[in-house]
Amino acid sequence: MVNIADKLKYLRKEKQLTQKELANVCGIEETTIQRLEYGGKPSLDTVIKLADYFQVSIDYLIGRSDNQ
Repeated sequence: MVNIADKLKYLRKEKQLTQKELANVCGIEETTIQRLEYGGKPSLDTVIKLADYFQVSIDYLIGRSDNQ
């Protein structure tokens, strides 16, 4: 099963963004992006911001669905 770390890294690289750039456009800390890509647990607020930015569902981002 794919988790948020895998999905986040995939989506970020697909848009050719650095962790810092993604953090800036989403209004979150770069360390938060780093932590998530290494398997950390996100807050609901962070998940919403990331899902909105990438225009995907929360279920897709957290690995509960393969449908964006």
